[in-house]
Amino acid sequence: QVQLVESGGGLVQPGGSLRLSCAASGFTFSSYAMSWYRQAPGKERKLVAIITSASGIVSYADSVKGRFTISRDNAKNTVYLQMNSLKPEDTAVYYCRRGGHVEYWGQGTQVTVSS
Repeated sequence: QVQLVESGGGLVQPGGSLRLSCAASGFTFSSYAMSWYRQAPGKERKLVAIITSASGIVSYADSVKGRFTISRDNAKNTVYLQMNSLKPEDTAVYYCRRGGHVEYWGQGTQVTVSS
């Protein structure tokens, strides 16, 4: 069965960095675009970044451009989100998503940016 397991969240001070990982299993990872979403308390879940399957083309939400970097390692079936220059407004639960005709989500990892 398809599984997406996020890790790497935590508490960080403003200006700090975190790297999130999403380990995938149960499908041909290299064949699917992968994305990161986030959901802050009381708000809707929003797309943060997406990376295509073969060519690795990336796209970002305007709010994270220049600070976040999405990447993937198809040999390790893992997608990453490097987050730099973190701000309090980046505080949210971050989710990994696999698209396609059936979508799958991970369980989420909490990122808290606070001094």
